[in-house]
Amino acid sequence: MKKNVAVIGSSGAIGNAVSKILLDDESVDSVYNFSRSISPNTSDKENRIYIDIESEESIKDAVENIPEDIKFDLIFVATGILHNDNDVYPEKSIRDISADRFKKVLMINTVGPALIGKYFIPFLNKQNKNVFAFLSARVGSISDNKLGGWYSYRASKTALNQIVKNFSIEIKRSNPNSVFIGLQPGTVKSNLSKPFEKNVQSENLFTPDYSATKLLEVIDTVTSDDSGKLYAWNGEEIQP
Repeated sequence: MKKNVAVIGSSGAIGNAVSKILLDDESVDSVYNFSRSISPNTSDKENRIYIDIESEESIKDAVENIPEDIKFDLIFVATGILHNDNDVYPEKSIRDISADRFKKVLMINTVGPALIGKYFIPFLNKQNKNVFAFLSARVGSISDNKLGGWYSYRASKTALNQIVKNFSIEIKRSNPNSVFIGLQPGTVKSNLSKPFEKNVQSENLFTPDYSATKLLEVIDTVTSDDSGKLYAWNGEEIQP
């Protein structure tokens, strides 16, 4: 049976790469791409729908554009913020903590994905294995934190990992075929990582296509026993 998939944040580097791979996959029947940047469909398989994850009303409007008969085998949430061109950046010390910046990062990295879960979970395909994957980060692991700093980003991803765990527990009762996972994509050459690329060895700096391919391989291999966990791009489980 062919699959239906949804990519939230399809205009970002990783989301776009994931979408392209899925559009070329013969086992995929349709790809629903959700983002704030809407352009014409590139394939008969593709359906582009506007969404702003900072607005619950926008998320509600987006799901109303999904046909009633569509059930997703994969929902991939590729949204996130580490910095922007204005005033959001990773805090190097306690002095850098700002309430407004902290709220912005939490809204995009934690609250938005939680709301995506709220409105998209009913569209999961209960008949077969279905995966709800969220881009997370290794720095969200408390046990792995050796450097400190990056207060809002770390906290937002730690909270996201807890939300993924909660989803996995609650939905297992009604949809035992569901797998909820967080995914660490590695350091990917993108606008998000650009200011920090000079600190990364070339062999550890991935193209979006490579990262997306590896993440989809992880998605293919996980089972319901893995639900609620965080995995790196190479399949390594990252401890909380």
